[in-house]
Amino acid sequence: MTDDTTDGWSGWRAATEAALYGPGGFYRRPEGPAGHFRTSVHASPLFAEAVARLLCRVDEALDRPARLDFVDMAAGRGELATGVLAALPAEVNARMRVYAVEVADRPAALDHRIEWLPQPPKDITGLLFANEWLDNVPVEIAETDSTGLPRRVLVRRDGRERLGEPPAGAEAEWLDRWWPLPPEEGLRAEIGLPRDEAWASAVATVGKGLAVAVDYAHAASSRPPFGTLTGFREGRECTPVPDGSCDLTAHVALDACALPGGRVLTQRDALRALGIAGARPPLSLASAQPVQYVRALARAGEAAELTAPGGFGDFGWLFQPVGVDGLLVDVPDHEEQ
Repeated sequence: MTDDTTDGWSGWRAATEAALYGPGGFYRRPEGPAGHFRTSVHASPLFAEAVARLLCRVDEALDRPARLDFVDMAAGRGELATGVLAALPAEVNARMRVYAVEVADRPAALDHRIEWLPQPPKDITGLLFANEWLDNVPVEIAETDSTGLPRRVLVRRDGRERLGEPPAGAEAEWLDRWWPLPPEEGLRAEIGLPRDEAWASAVATVGKGLAVAVDYAHAASSRPPFGTLTGFREGRECTPVPDGSCDLTAHVALDACALPGGRVLTQRDALRALGIAGARPPLSLASAQPVQYVRALARAGEAAELTAPGGFGDFGWLFQPVGVDGLLVDVPDHEEQ
């Protein structure tokens, strides 16, 4: 790969790595990701319940091993791991080993049963779950110049950009295969090769079970013409500036990440297959059992948000079975993303 780093200019991959994960980086801040943006995990405990249900299906497919692993990739402050433990049946909970993988320091009040690691453990037997991890794996950005040639985008810490050299080697091959840019000036692509490699490495830690990646996603048939790089700060979308002041994220080409046997579904279809739907409770319950009706109505509202078109429901779920048959969710073939 050509080194374009000169006089404070670098590719977006290096700039993002430093801004998010370097000393004083965004993901090392004490408030954590939840202080700046809301994921499905923060939206409703129903999400953790669905993941717990999926883990129970993995457990059954593995014939209920003596030790069952759950790995929460990009764990934030351990919210998903905590919610999954709380939602599991006692018999399954007794056999659990739970790992939270995160670059930030372990939260002081985290459940002692959750092991805090910078990298996933090896030889996992169970479920590795990566919710909104791959969108924060830094990537290079390519932009078509005035001659129709794709070139790497360089950036300074204050967000100013200029074009560098054309992508070469494996980056150029990835771009040609997964996101070819038409010869029109200003069109952009995010070169997702590091995400493919990160996902393959994560899946390789699973000895037997299932790996799932959940993220903003797009497929080869509908790549966005100007890319998706953006920033988030204090709950609002903002200009992406690699100075550590904001999250830096870009949607994921999950179809490129998928290994043989992998399959991508929408979150809407995946959660429905796991028993999460936004149907309102019957009005008759309001008069017969008003307290239960209010609770059921609240759950229906949360489920509706998790499965909503144009929102969380459009996220992609990449299922990657390892040594087990099928996806462990019953979704018709025509509902594949």
